[in-house]
Amino acid sequence: MPTQIPGMLLCKYRLLPILALFYLVACQAPSSTEIANDPHSIERGKYYYDLYCSSCHSLNNQSIGPALAGITELEDPDWLRSFIRNAPEMIDGGDKRAKALLATYRQYMPAFPMLQDSNIDCILAYLHAQPASAVASADTLTGLEDPIPDSIALSDHVVDLQLLTQIPASGEFPLMTRITKMDCAANTGRLFMLDLRGKLYEMTNGTNTVYLDMATHFPNYIDVPGLATGFGSFAFHPEFENNGLLYTTHTEQPGSAPADFALWDSIPVKLQWVVDEWKVNDPTAKTLTGSHRELMRIEMVTQIHGVQDLEFNPNAQPGDPDYGMLYIGVGDGGSVENGFPEVSINGAKKIWSSILRIDPAGNNSKNGQYGIPPDNPWAADNDPETLGEIYARGFRNPHRLTWSPDGNMVASCIGHHMIEEVNLIEPGKDYGWPEREGTFKMRYSETMATIFPLDPADTLVNFTYPIAQFDHGEGNAISGGYFSPVNSKVLPGTYFFGDIVNGRLFYINQKDIKQGYPAPVHEWRIAIDGVPTTLLELSGSNRADLRFGKDCDGNFYLFTKVTGKVYRMAGEMPL
Repeated sequence: MPTQIPGMLLCKYRLLPILALFYLVACQAPSSTEIANDPHSIERGKYYYDLYCSSCHSLNNQSIGPALAGITELEDPDWLRSFIRNAPEMIDGGDKRAKALLATYRQYMPAFPMLQDSNIDCILAYLHAQPASAVASADTLTGLEDPIPDSIALSDHVVDLQLLTQIPASGEFPLMTRITKMDCAANTGRLFMLDLRGKLYEMTNGTNTVYLDMATHFPNYIDVPGLATGFGSFAFHPEFENNGLLYTTHTEQPGSAPADFALWDSIPVKLQWVVDEWKVNDPTAKTLTGSHRELMRIEMVTQIHGVQDLEFNPNAQPGDPDYGMLYIGVGDGGSVENGFPEVSINGAKKIWSSILRIDPAGNNSKNGQYGIPPDNPWAADNDPETLGEIYARGFRNPHRLTWSPDGNMVASCIGHHMIEEVNLIEPGKDYGWPEREGTFKMRYSETMATIFPLDPADTLVNFTYPIAQFDHGEGNAISGGYFSPVNSKVLPGTYFFGDIVNGRLFYINQKDIKQGYPAPVHEWRIAIDGVPTTLLELSGSNRADLRFGKDCDGNFYLFTKVTGKVYRMAGEMPL
């Protein structure tokens, strides 16, 4: 089941009121040990599975959680109902099977108080109708149980936090907000926060004002079924105060418009990601008014691993080749773990699993809406099948992009079942997904449940390996951070990052960064007004949903979706 879920009941979503009311009708009621098998219950079960389960579970491949096809033949239906209802309660209550799942997947599945008993019965009806496949049975292949045996070392860095503000709730418990990105508009001093549910806030002296509401501009906008769907990212042009240009990504229903990058007919489409350019009438105004135009539209197999980040190189100056070039992180859309690896394994011939670099002011793209920089690695290779937009490829989910003070570009990439990684991005490089996860081998055609050590022949394949990595014994999903200057009051001379799920905080030293050679990872800690604490304690939850931000003055921040609270990293304190 998903580790990020919509906080509101379905009938409260503005775009799905009629559909939601239809699906809230009860299934054909089974007895406690029976499972419904009528077509209507199965159809509604598929709806709930897609909404609440598919982001962390595949039917036939192990993912963040176990494969679910055939699960009703392996587990007692009453146990399944209880576990779906409130997995944390069963784990904390000592249920052996629940504790074994926690030990295997190393994270709590959330409770689902919004689901009625009849809704859960529908989910079981759908799962019961799905036969386990040969791929699922291959998950018994023996791989590495503990790929990185050494534990992350605890450093003496303790960073004191100061509460800056609390973003207004956009949902209900247990996910009050879905805040994911915080950034400034270059040269303006203005600070902004994005909520995936559709709003961009300007943050001023503890007050948060809605600057942009996606739902009022795009009738097909959706922020369901969760897990990164919605308002994905934003980036202000380096000259925003003069030209009023802002760039955003968001999700829309499948079929909303013809896609520039469409999946082929044999592959299902869950949603579309859209990249837009906004021309703001008054760059100094507190509310956005102006026009927008679409740069590109990309179809995705599922709601996961979409278009997660937009960035401009903050080090580029006017006249530099990289000035004004927009970088776009495009994930695999969950294609590999859902049985469509051909979407991701494509050289540079398909848009997915790539970091793009485009010139928004140009028009030499296939759709004429943006430019392809001539110095991109595949822009002048004389191969009509490769895409000039692509800057680097081979990523499952290039979640956050940033640059070091000396100009190196880094992407934090969320892994599948074992490895979270930080990559030093160089043009034309292939970072290996799905044939690699970190410095390990994937055998995706046989199993997605484990990884394998490289053998000597594997090292001859031309993949680029991470500059840092950790396994799921330490955390479950990397949250990318920033480079801290050597003269900073906070973690000087490091690249700091963390784990989305458990909120642990890590760094590597900048001097240890070497392409393809993972640097030692260290852990750092936090305090509030001098009192040590953790992000799980601050969030009051078993999931932190950690993210990082920065302002125009070089201050760093961290925040969590659960509470919506934003903390400034004020400085380090002695142990």
